[in-house]
Order: sequence, then C-alpha cells, then structure tokens
Amino acid sequence: MLELRMNAVVVSEPGGPDMLQIQEVNRPKPESHQVLVRVELAGVNYLDVMQRSGGTGREVPFIAGVEGMGIVTARGDGVADIAVGQRVGWMAGSQGSFAEYTTVDESKAVVIPDSLSDATAVSSLMQGITAQYLVNETYPVIKSDVAVVHAAAGGVGRLLLQMAKLRGATVIGTTSTKEKSRFIRELGADYVFGYDDFDTRTKEVTDGLGASVVFDGVGETTFSRSLAALRIRGTLVVTGAASGPVPPLDVNGLNTGGSLYLTRPTVAHHIRTKSEIQRRAGEVFKLLETGKLHLGDATEYPIAQVQDAFTALEDRQTTGKLILRVAGGFTQ
Repeated sequence: MLELRMNAVVVSEPGGPDMLQIQEVNRPKPESHQVLVRVELAGVNYLDVMQRSGGTGREVPFIAGVEGMGIVTARGDGVADIAVGQRVGWMAGSQGSFAEYTTVDESKAVVIPDSLSDATAVSSLMQGITAQYLVNETYPVIKSDVAVVHAAAGGVGRLLLQMAKLRGATVIGTTSTKEKSRFIRELGADYVFGYDDFDTRTKEVTDGLGASVVFDGVGETTFSRSLAALRIRGTLVVTGAASGPVPPLDVNGLNTGGSLYLTRPTVAHHIRTKSEIQRRAGEVFKLLETGKLHLGDATEYPIAQVQDAFTALEDRQTTGKLILRVAGGFTQ
C-alpha cells in the first residue's frame, strides 16, 4: 500500500535554529489508544530548544514540536472519549507537533471547549498548566507571600504573575525593557525591577525580609541573585534556563543563605496520568472562560518560518506566546 506523505520539521542533528529543516516524511497512523490529528497550530517552547540542542538526549532524527492543537481525523482501537472531528490539544509527553499530522495518545489529548479559540487553546496548554502546578503545588502561594516572577512578560511569566495575584500574593516582576515593564504593571504586578538589582530592591520593599518564593526561568544569569533575594526559609523554584544552565551549587550555601529551599520541577512529572492533565487543563480553561486569566496577544509565524520563530524566542525579542501556523503554513 502506498504510504501517505506530509510535510514536517525534522531535527537531524543537534544545533541551533538552522537545524529545524522542513522535509517530506510518511504520515503517521494511529495505534491502539491513539488519535490522528490534523495539526492547526503548534506552540513554540523552550523544551523544543532543549530537545533540538541535544539537552534532553532525544535520538535524532526526530520530528520537532511538543505542543499543539488540531482536528481529530482518525482513531486507533480502544479510543472511547474522543470523537473524529473534535478539537484537541496536547503538550509535553507528545511529540511531532511541527507537522501536518501527528498522533497523540488518548491519555495525553485534551478536548478544547467551544468557548476557546484555537490560538487561546494552544497558548494556554504548556504555559498555563506549568503556571498552575507551580503556584498550587510546587510552592502553594498564599496571601501573605511575596513572589518574584522572572521574565514576567513571557509566556509562563505572565500567567504565573496573574495566578499568584489571584491567590493574594504581592508580586514582583522582572524584565529588561520599559515596554515590558508597562505590560507587567498592566497585568497586576505590584513592583517591576530589572535583572541587575532585583535582589537588593526586593529586600528594600520587604523591609529587609526578602521574597517568600522566586520563580526563576532565566537560569544562569539570575540564579545567584534569586537566592540572595529570598527570605529565611524561602524557596527558589528553577523553572527553566533561558540564559543558560544554572551554575553548580554548594548545598551548604542554602544553609548560610537562611535554610533555603531549592527545587527544579518539570511539567512531565505533573501530567503523568489522564486525570491529572485533564484536571490541570480544566482549571486553566475555567480561568480563561471566566475572564480571570488573560493571555494577551500571541505572535504567529507560518511554520515555513520556524527558524525565525525560534531565533526570536531565544533572543528574547518577544512578549507572550509564540505560535506556528501549521495548516497551510508550509507553503508560505
């Protein structure tokens, strides 16, 4: 039987954005408990960067893309809760979103409510679920807390900021430009500081006590200052490494810094079961539907410009979510 073909973005060897190459490959077929999806939009994430650069150990070649949404076109045996024609989204735990078609395990697929647009859905999955578990479970934020959110204008940062505010915290956002500072204040940040002195300024506005928690997705360039910004028994949550991996740490420094806590959670460990991903996505979707959570405008690229999209992400040129238009986007 003749194999159906499709366009896809393939990583054949580790490297920079130029390693994201459009190729023609065989269209996948859904196996047991999988659905075949015609991809409409895909999300651009730092996890994609880590995979492409070899940081996750994924074997090459592989089809890139860990997050997306689209229309179910076929079902494998045993699929019961998802129908052909439904819109579904997926994130970490699935692979191959930068392609015209991909297969998704039924347990990893989230049915998208009719009230949400395609762009809203794909913009809220990876970042929204990440923010949800960070403020509810990694560090359960409460009203008396002071929370520092790094890169607060970014995809995860803007959602972290809003969710921490919804839980009553005083929120300090960090950023690098005046334009982003204005945006962060509009989202509800109580204070906005730059990266060069956020530790000392955090101590100043807290009468020398420091922050209850710092959510640090920047990594190398902010790590030591993030520790210095904490109160006694404060918690540093390392959520990513946009500026590079954090330096080696002498754990004795956590003691001398004030009996500090340090953790490095990852989204894959928080969506291990169908019920877990459904619960987290449901909470995020509800916040969006009720107007309590605002995503802001996403920046969209046709997937033919996938290298440009990742260059913008890695150079930190944008605010908010970057998404790729897959349907019809390979020919632009």
